[in-house]
Amino acid sequence: MSKKVLVAYASKMGATAGIAQAIGDELRAHGHDVDVLDVARVQDITPYDAVVLGSAIYLRRWRREAVHFLRHHVDELRQRQVWLFHSGPVGPDKDQDQAMPPAVRHLAHQIGATPAVTFAGRLEQDTATGFLARRLATGSLAGDARDWDKIRRWSADISAAIEATQRSTWHRPPAGHFLG
Repeated sequence: MSKKVLVAYASKMGATAGIAQAIGDELRAHGHDVDVLDVARVQDITPYDAVVLGSAIYLRRWRREAVHFLRHHVDELRQRQVWLFHSGPVGPDKDQDQAMPPAVRHLAHQIGATPAVTFAGRLEQDTATGFLARRLATGSLAGDARDWDKIRRWSADISAAIEATQRSTWHRPPAGHFLG
């Protein structure tokens, strides 16, 4: 029995959207029913059993719309399995974990989500927006640093956690039933 999973993302230059799509593909390969949506398009999370939320991280900040999503859905997210990721580091720091911004850390704690995993990002001239990003995209930081194997492994771990929760609920005795 598959679970309905939402993979929502907030992306500035498309790299986080690509990661979200890869997560969705991996979860589908494991038999889950998955929607991959820009977080701004998500109106209701009621249909979903689990949620994966990702945001681009720039200057130690998540995209505003991703933080808004967490704040807006905090009560509903408490009732679901939730995983967080952020992407963005490139160049020599591409493999270093990035700390969650304070507001995101606080909301993750309220929800019961584990800390966000960090995925390396992408910085290319054809997708760079903003003066600084366009300038950096011409130098040594340019390129696609995303680690697709790491992303697939993390996604497979999410699937295993969903399935483990599913198995534990299959064997739960009915409410009011006492053993012994």
